[in-house]
Order: sequence, then C-alpha cells, then structure tokens
Amino acid sequence: MTTQPAPHIPSGTRVALVTGANKGIGRAVAGQLGALGMRVYLGARDDERGRAAERDLRAEDLDVRFVRLDVTDETSVTLAAKHIGEESGRLDVLVNNAGTGAPVGAPSETAVQDVRSTFETNVFGTIAVTNAMIPLLRRSEAGRIVNVSSVLGSLTHAAAREDPSGVFPPGVFPAVLDYNTSKAALNAITVTYANELRDEGILVNAVSPGFVATDINGHRGHLTTEQGARLPVRMATLGADGPTATFVGEDGTPAGQRLAW
Repeated sequence: MTTQPAPHIPSGTRVALVTGANKGIGRAVAGQLGALGMRVYLGARDDERGRAAERDLRAEDLDVRFVRLDVTDETSVTLAAKHIGEESGRLDVLVNNAGTGAPVGAPSETAVQDVRSTFETNVFGTIAVTNAMIPLLRRSEAGRIVNVSSVLGSLTHAAAREDPSGVFPPGVFPAVLDYNTSKAALNAITVTYANELRDEGILVNAVSPGFVATDINGHRGHLTTEQGARLPVRMATLGADGPTATFVGEDGTPAGQRLAW
C-alpha cells in the first residue's frame, strides 16, 4: 500500500484560492496576493486561459498555480478542493471572485432563465466553493473569505437610488434584475457564513471593488483591474483584529468606505 507524501509549503507561506482568476479583477488579485509571497491557486474553468494566466504570473516569479475550477460544476469544485488539500494541506484565503451577468434590460423584460443563470454562478457557485473549501480553511490559523460583490447589491442604496461610489448621479441607480439581486443574495451569504465562522477566527467580508473596466461592463469602468484588486487583497490579508460581516467599497481611501447592506 502506497501513501501520499505529506503536503509541503515553505514555512510562513500562506495559501490562497481565487476563483474566476484567468482575467480581470481575479487575475489582478491573484497577482497581488502572489506578490505578497502567497502560494496562489488560480481558479479558472478554461484550461487554456487558466494555464496562460499561470505562465504569465509565474514569469513574474510568483508561486501561482492553475487549478481547473468551474464554480457551477460541483464535481469540478470537489476535485479542486481535493487537489489543494493534497498539495498544500490547507487554505488560508478564499476569494470568491467568479461572477457573471446577463445583458442589461428592464426588470420586467428580463427572462427568468437569465436570472437563473446568473444565480448559478454568483450565488450557488459561491456557496458550492465556500462549502468545499471550509474544511481547508479550518486548518488555517487565520482563515479569510472575501466575496467580490457590488454596490448594486445594496438594498439600502438601491431603495434610496443613491450610489455612494459616485459613479451614478443622485436619483439614478441601475435596476438590473439578475445582477443586482444576485449580489444582494451574495451579501446575505457573506453575513451568514461570517456568523457561523467568527468564533473560529475565520473572517468573512464582502467587497465592492468599484467601477472597474472588465468584460462584464464592456470595459466602460474608470478603474483598472489593479485598482479594483486593492480592496479584495486588503480584506484577504486582515489581521486577527480585523472586521467580519462587513461590506466595504472602493472610494480611494486606504480602508475603503463602509457600505450599507
């Protein structure tokens, strides 16, 4: 009977997983965490794109490792958790970045299937990945979960039609049925996990990275992906006295602005 070798990582090296990390904000988060000395698993559902991102980041002398991960495929999620556990033994940081959205239209004209498809990634995918990774996070001395949300998921700001990020003028707040409601659900998920895990020292927070130029908005955003990665990385590296169950948005200040749920 053969036995698997014990996982080995250099002393002091933290281990992170970033979903949807072959491009956009996720890739920037993976690069910034890698630059901090972490071993980063770059989750992507497309092998070719994932391995290309891995090659580019490893060329910068970063310990970035592609792992095939489709958040809507529970077998893929299970295999990713198994791989990380066997290779590294634990997980210190989980950044749930993978997200999607349907073409923007009036809520009354949005197809139910479009809403269902968005929820599969933004909501159910996040739950599947989080549940699969919690056993590995519990092996960490300082587990951190960061959910990449959006100010558009704030029920308080939506009801007031007030965008605290300043992207939209007073009285204007996009009413996007699939995306906004999925991010509101993600915010509720954040609080729910935070309440379960806070006594174990695992901090769980939601982040709105700002209006970043990415595929999901046709690259109309005014922030770069590197700028959009700043707050997710900050919340992924909180100290033991850091907050949990918070919703923080990018406003150019070091700590960001506290957003209403």
